[in-house]
Amino acid sequence: MAKKFITCDGNQAAAHIAYMFSEVAAIYPITPSSTMAEYVDDWAAQGRKNMFGETVLVQEMQSEGGAAGAVHGSLQAGALTSTFTASQGLLLMIPNMYKIAGEFLPCVFHVSARTIASHALSIFGDHQDVMSARQTGFAMLSEGSVQEVMDLAGVAHLAAIKTRVPFVSFFDGFRTSHEIQKIESLDIEDLKPLVDQEALSEFRARALSPEHPVARGMAENPETFFAHREASNPFYQSVPEVVEEYMAEISKLTGRQYGLFNYYGDPEADRVIILMGSAAEATREAIDYLREKGEKVGLVCVHLYRPFSVKHLLAAVPKTAKRIAVLDRTKEPGANGEPLYLDVKEAFYGTEDAPLIVGGRYGLGSNDTTPAQMMAVYENLQLPEPKNHFTVGIVDDVTFTSLPQKEEVALGGDGMFQAKFYGLGADGTVGANKNSIKIIGETTDKYCQAYFSYDSKKSGGFTCSHLRFGDHPIRSTYLVTTPNFVACHVQSYMRMYDVLRGIQQNGTFLLNTIWEGDDLVRNMPNKIKRILAQKNIKFYTINATKIAQEIGLGNRTNTILQSAFFRITGVIPVEKAVEEMKHFIVKSYSKKGQDIVDKNYAAVDRGGEYQEVAVDAAWANLTDDDQKQSDAPAFITDIVKVINAQVGNDLPVSAYKGLEDGTWPQGTAAYEKRGVSAFVPTWTPENCIQCNKCAYVCPHACIRPFVLDEEEKTGFDATTLEMKAPAQFKGMNFRIQVSVLDCTGCSNCVDVCPGNPRAGGKALGMVGLEQELSEVANWEYLVKNVKSKQNLLDTTSNPKNTQFATPLFEFSGACAGCGETPYVKLVSQLFGDRELVANATGCSSIYSGSIPSTPYTTNAEGHGPAWANSLFEDFCEFGLGMTLANKKMRDRIQRLLEQSMASEHVGEDFKAAAQEWVEGRENATASKAAAQKLKPLIEAGKAEGCPVCAQLSELAHFLTKRSQWIIGGDGAAYDIGYGGLDHVIASGEDVNILVLDTEVYSNTGGQSSKSTPIGAVAKFAASGKRIRKKDMGMIATSYGYVYVAQIAMGADHNQTLKAIREAEAYPGPSLIIAYSPCIAHGLKAGMGKSQREEELAVKCGYWHLWRYNPALEAEGKNPFLLDSKAPKWEDFQDFLTGEVRFQALKKQFPEQAGELFQACEENAKRRYQSYVRMSKADWSVEE
Repeated sequence: MAKKFITCDGNQAAAHIAYMFSEVAAIYPITPSSTMAEYVDDWAAQGRKNMFGETVLVQEMQSEGGAAGAVHGSLQAGALTSTFTASQGLLLMIPNMYKIAGEFLPCVFHVSARTIASHALSIFGDHQDVMSARQTGFAMLSEGSVQEVMDLAGVAHLAAIKTRVPFVSFFDGFRTSHEIQKIESLDIEDLKPLVDQEALSEFRARALSPEHPVARGMAENPETFFAHREASNPFYQSVPEVVEEYMAEISKLTGRQYGLFNYYGDPEADRVIILMGSAAEATREAIDYLREKGEKVGLVCVHLYRPFSVKHLLAAVPKTAKRIAVLDRTKEPGANGEPLYLDVKEAFYGTEDAPLIVGGRYGLGSNDTTPAQMMAVYENLQLPEPKNHFTVGIVDDVTFTSLPQKEEVALGGDGMFQAKFYGLGADGTVGANKNSIKIIGETTDKYCQAYFSYDSKKSGGFTCSHLRFGDHPIRSTYLVTTPNFVACHVQSYMRMYDVLRGIQQNGTFLLNTIWEGDDLVRNMPNKIKRILAQKNIKFYTINATKIAQEIGLGNRTNTILQSAFFRITGVIPVEKAVEEMKHFIVKSYSKKGQDIVDKNYAAVDRGGEYQEVAVDAAWANLTDDDQKQSDAPAFITDIVKVINAQVGNDLPVSAYKGLEDGTWPQGTAAYEKRGVSAFVPTWTPENCIQCNKCAYVCPHACIRPFVLDEEEKTGFDATTLEMKAPAQFKGMNFRIQVSVLDCTGCSNCVDVCPGNPRAGGKALGMVGLEQELSEVANWEYLVKNVKSKQNLLDTTSNPKNTQFATPLFEFSGACAGCGETPYVKLVSQLFGDRELVANATGCSSIYSGSIPSTPYTTNAEGHGPAWANSLFEDFCEFGLGMTLANKKMRDRIQRLLEQSMASEHVGEDFKAAAQEWVEGRENATASKAAAQKLKPLIEAGKAEGCPVCAQLSELAHFLTKRSQWIIGGDGAAYDIGYGGLDHVIASGEDVNILVLDTEVYSNTGGQSSKSTPIGAVAKFAASGKRIRKKDMGMIATSYGYVYVAQIAMGADHNQTLKAIREAEAYPGPSLIIAYSPCIAHGLKAGMGKSQREEELAVKCGYWHLWRYNPALEAEGKNPFLLDSKAPKWEDFQDFLTGEVRFQALKKQFPEQAGELFQACEENAKRRYQSYVRMSKADWSVEE
């Protein structure tokens, strides 16, 4: 039978196998495993059949714990069931894993192994999660490449059925889960004959049934539990042989040899590395290189980790091995070594002529693992006394665990073509490169590989695509460091990153730029020019930004640049490349409509509009440009800027001294100044009515009103306007200023600007960044020299006034046009100087706090929001804990102050200030005023030796009433964290919960939540959501003492402000649900119209504005206030089809779409009518 090749990533390979063996899949999204579940859901929606001739029944759960519970129940009822998870998700499944293993239920958990959050969250790969589950009783099978996932995931399923022992089948998160490779595929006809049908029938027969009833999951007493537990031993003893048998069958099918422990290297090796996972591939490259130099080295790659077969391990290690290094991709603080190391040490304990064994750690959090690092390990083994408990790949200059770093060596074989593409998140670069590698893989005989690295920002962040292709299988499981071809899709990156680092002699450089001729030469850094000349690089430019604008693709330059890549490199014939690109365009964009397809066709055709630029030989002698002097703090220059330049791996361990617990200073985002948007707003003063709407809606706080007094205006040459209002600013000057280097170019400010029609229209318009660069100096002057005037007026009184308050949330990594961040920013302006934030993991935590960027910042007094993230599932409890601690400390302050007031030795001024605080402690303004009086008195008393004042001094920062905010998305609030949310609002404590409702799991890629409306297409709802949206706000109102509001900023600025203000003032729990358009919605008008989308949602009745204020009930008033006007229901269907998440259903499943869209409208009407009825209820107090 001819071999069948596919180009896919590790997640797709795992899903491909899991789908064959599964009848039910219980799923929950978590990076980087979500796409496995997405594939299964999508295939089921398309009608794909498993080996039983049926589609898989897919059920999304509310959490990983829930998914594991559903798996457990489904298995007990007799259906083969799988799930997919990683990291904290796997940890949440552990209680059920013990149960599933203890009851011998055959299933497979497919895990893309990922770091566990400790001092910081990392979504990237290592083995911390699977090592935390090694004690559960699950067998554990490791795969080290995309091909191994395809080959061995089936072994896990087959062995689980035969042995009854459940399996964790795991591979490295991102490095394998997201690496695209051309691999050989296995299909149902290959694997179905290997299923032990007798064992499968026995599994069916054991299913719980009233027709042969039994009891399982009983409680057991001390006299029997121990012996009963030991009865499981024979099941585990059989696993290694069964796995070995199935591996032999796979080897027969594929010709690739697999064992429980695979050996590679010199048969008489004296030095051996033992590890598992993707680093085995890089190690094999290192072995080949060293053996050519005559060194006797080898590798034992672990596949079956649990049960750990000592017999098979000892058989795999050459008898000649004198020294062994065991490498673990995990860290167990306080242990005498990591798990695999300890297992290997124990295996060799007591054996004759046992080798010297040392252990080390590598690759935590996807730290790139290269052949040079493995060579350093082999060198360590040569030392008279090899270092034990070492690290490799970092510089540890604190505890000195690290091995010396070796220079990288270009490996991978002859004929390997390597390419790097630098892009901007959401510009389509990554998607285009995924298509490119598939085009190469599917239309040529070449092997190919693609891997994608990102920073932590959302769309608009840094991306780098690493592509390799050649005539031999590719084993280089690490980033491209010696590219033949480099494409830089963002011209500002030339000064931000070392884009030509490692480029090979006679390589090629493609730059997307708006510059031409002398402008290009003048703006290019000397370092770039020098490398071009010294390495004889062919240099091409293309203005894809302009072409995309002309075609109507906005900032999506990806297809144009993809076309240019194929045309310049000639890796496949141009005609064939064009044909295949257009084929993939239909595949990728047909759901979004023919218009998008046609525009991308045009982009392919215009990809030939590049120019070759002559490289001046004199450039070879240029010196680096002078560095602009910066007044940034040392922390910014020495740490933040290094990490932002994508060379954070160069920082030694000592750089984090004082930061060990993950603490990071606020306000670092202000120093980034990335300048990534090609188009920014320009202000036309004569059209400005000083409404501040532009600043109110700006997702990134990069357009602001400044109020200048006469002294501040002196020395500022740019245009200002005389202040029209409010009265407190009479005689001052007004200016709208844009930070063009922080702007992401969404254009929402332009869209909401009312302008002055009589004066000529809008006061804002989008123009090219180049013509606005003079505004950089204006921004710097204003932020450094103009003081905030917010103390002169009530900034909470109306939307305009709020924008005179300095935003204490600025320049976040959120997407351009983000619907969430305007709410977060507004809260910071209203309460930021006393704000405490407990943030759920999700989009809002990533853009609020990803090292090195902290967008929360401080005011002139150094005060600002204190922010922390715990987990996805416990964000409300986390915030409640903060409130309880604050309450306890403030009670202590009151006790100490009352003790002082009763003392005859305390002065009257202290007593008066203390009394003022006690009376006003729960009022923000009063407590702040009293605190200002008390603090100097407390410090004076402390200086005089007063012990009570010493205690009060420690607690002084608790004096001002804090504003406790709990922030998360709908995935956290409606699903995984809902139990906690419900408990916290039921507590009656004074907390404010802000739910940023995007109606999908935005951070993990747009999966369905209980907030997703009926009819919407989302991941895990590929054929449209079938049940209505949960009305969480109404559930919360049933308590009667919870303030609840539903808001949409773009629909009503006043209602949004009023709700946030009332919620914070309410002396009890509050819940605000804020409608937040997201790029996952696929707005046809673009995210530059996200505020308008909120307005349209409310006008047509899709979203409703209301407030429930329990304080009104005491006044005999109806606490429910319906703020929405009567909807224009005739516009409802048009609203739905204006978003791809609905339109896609219409294209894929037109018959179902009509029915579901109608149900969506009927549900909206039903909700609205229930709100109308509530608003009309009589709450007057009976006499």
